[in-house]
Amino acid sequence: MAIDPRKPDESYLSFWRERHICTLTTPRPDGSPHVVAVGATYDPGNGVARVITGRHTRKAANVLAAGAQGARVAVCQVDGRRWATLEGVATVRTDAVAVADAEARYQERYGREPRPNPDRVVIEIALTRAMGRA
Repeated sequence: MAIDPRKPDESYLSFWRERHICTLTTPRPDGSPHVVAVGATYDPGNGVARVITGRHTRKAANVLAAGAQGARVAVCQVDGRRWATLEGVATVRTDAVAVADAEARYQERYGREPRPNPDRVVIEIALTRAMGRA
């Protein structure tokens, strides 16, 4: 079911507020998909999803390899029959304000402060599509 990523219905938004591990799919330089478990946050007001990670991870490298135009990615979560996917164009943010904001959003969703990481960056996904069944 297609959903406006900036105006999801309450059940979809509520599902994204629950604590779930997600998967992030990024394209490797050869075009094959790289799928990894992540914590992700959804900000429909700004049309953005965020994943915090280390600057030297494969997922960050895959996004950076796409260049300034960003990489087409998907972040998903599933719980039984309920599922949700957010798609969009990812870029890597390194500025301290963006990292701190993403860490705060992670803490709010997952109920714990992320472990300290001086090499932390944010994969920020400008959302173009949402779908699911919540």
